[in-house]
Amino acid sequence: MAKFDNSFTDELRQRLSLVDVISRRIPLKKKGQNYWGCCPFHNEKTPSFSVSEEKGFYHCFGCGEHGDIISFVMKSENVDFKTAITELADMAGIKMPDIKQKTPEQKQAEENYIQITESATKIYQELLFTDAGKIALDYIKKRGFSDEMIKKYRIGYAPKNSVISSKFANINKDKLLATGLVRVGNYGLYDFFRDKLMFPIFNAHGQVVAFSGRSLDGSEPKYINTTDTELFHKRQTIFGFNFARDAIHRQNRSIIVEGQIDAIQMQNHGFPETVAPLGTALTEDHVAILCKSNRNITFCFDGDTAGQKAAVRACVLVLPFLRDNSDVRFAFVSGGKDPDEILKNQGESAMRKIIDDSISLIDFLWDSVNKNYLTNTPNGRTQAEKFLKDCLSKITDKIFQNEIEQEYNSRKFNQWHKWKKQKYIPEIELPDADNMTLNVIKSVVQTYPELSEKYVDFLSSLNISFDEDVPKTDLNLEKAEKFIVSFKLQRYIQKLNLEKQKLLADILNKSDGNSDSLKEIDKKITEAQEKLDLLLDMNNQ
Repeated sequence: MAKFDNSFTDELRQRLSLVDVISRRIPLKKKGQNYWGCCPFHNEKTPSFSVSEEKGFYHCFGCGEHGDIISFVMKSENVDFKTAITELADMAGIKMPDIKQKTPEQKQAEENYIQITESATKIYQELLFTDAGKIALDYIKKRGFSDEMIKKYRIGYAPKNSVISSKFANINKDKLLATGLVRVGNYGLYDFFRDKLMFPIFNAHGQVVAFSGRSLDGSEPKYINTTDTELFHKRQTIFGFNFARDAIHRQNRSIIVEGQIDAIQMQNHGFPETVAPLGTALTEDHVAILCKSNRNITFCFDGDTAGQKAAVRACVLVLPFLRDNSDVRFAFVSGGKDPDEILKNQGESAMRKIIDDSISLIDFLWDSVNKNYLTNTPNGRTQAEKFLKDCLSKITDKIFQNEIEQEYNSRKFNQWHKWKKQKYIPEIELPDADNMTLNVIKSVVQTYPELSEKYVDFLSSLNISFDEDVPKTDLNLEKAEKFIVSFKLQRYIQKLNLEKQKLLADILNKSDGNSDSLKEIDKKITEAQEKLDLLLDMNNQ
């Protein structure tokens, strides 16, 4: 009988949670590592039906029924294999393939692929400890990698010459090309990876299916990865998952960082549940795979603007997978550092504090909305409302969705619509602007809402309400923006002067002058004043 391609059924098992599918039919409660409930295949009062998410099967200790996610749908709904597969594909949101049976040639091609990548891994490993690989070895050891770590992750070196195309000269060209290790040039095959520090990429079963190579001469891009092949898809591959899988169950969470070196260092310094996306931004497939293992996820990103944007994207991606027992959190590494640097310079305790200080998804989403929209204006509130509504619509658990919506409604009432605004306290208080200037700004914001989005951080710091009725401005868009920028520069210069006065007072009190700091402030004041003068000259033309 014809069968579905194993890769498709494997993808279903990878994307879908066995616990989620079974709990649609019977209530389950977690006890230890497994979930338990009353068996749907025979009558019982005491739960003897065990579900193991980690192993991917269920077993009833009462009647002996045993199987995986596909057999459960077949038996519980009394349907055939094709119907069960179709239903599960619909749950997973993936397209049904044609029914086909894997041919002996396809099976042999997969075996050849793994044999080649395994042999290539060994070659790269050996070369790392030769004279040719000395620079690569020195680099990875300077990054804090011990010999044990190098061996565990099977790190190696691809030399400048085409060692793979030479070593496998007797292998069929198509078999070699299928692995992505070589390419065809004007003079025959050549190695795709040359003069690279090599990180093998493992599938969930621990087999090497691809490689990531890091440049050693400072050239960009820093990393290149094997292009997608029959056995490797970047969007569905999580770096370090094969090492972290057991720890994710033990720690009852996964941690996602941005880079593979970060993931390795985290795994070896107290956070074995850490993984990273590979060569691409976080995808829905990555989230689906992790949520199948555990729905508790801590995203750990850089604290800069790019990191904040990546966090918002991750937040939106994870929303459809949320359940009422999920604990999704966001942690940020500030100061232009990454987890690798934190662990190296400050140690595990500093990194643990960053993880422990993470904020919940509900708080992170709320904070993001307030940072990205000017919620003290009607336009800004409307945009924020639409964004929140769109996010909440992605949550499939309607009861949980309603609870979060009520929480946000309470926050909106208390923070967006109350008459008395919360006092904004800057680090150095600046003199209030005159009423005429503030009224012009209010008018500009009401007339040109696009400017309120562009300068949301600065306008929010003014601690004024933009709801009041003011005369419509006669400034066009260009002059309106110049007005806001010039006012922003004036406030910035005021702040710098106050910082200068404070620094001078500290120097006089402590008698240990800091001329470098004064010079830096003076330089900033001069630069800001030049920009302001230029802007005013342009405005007068």
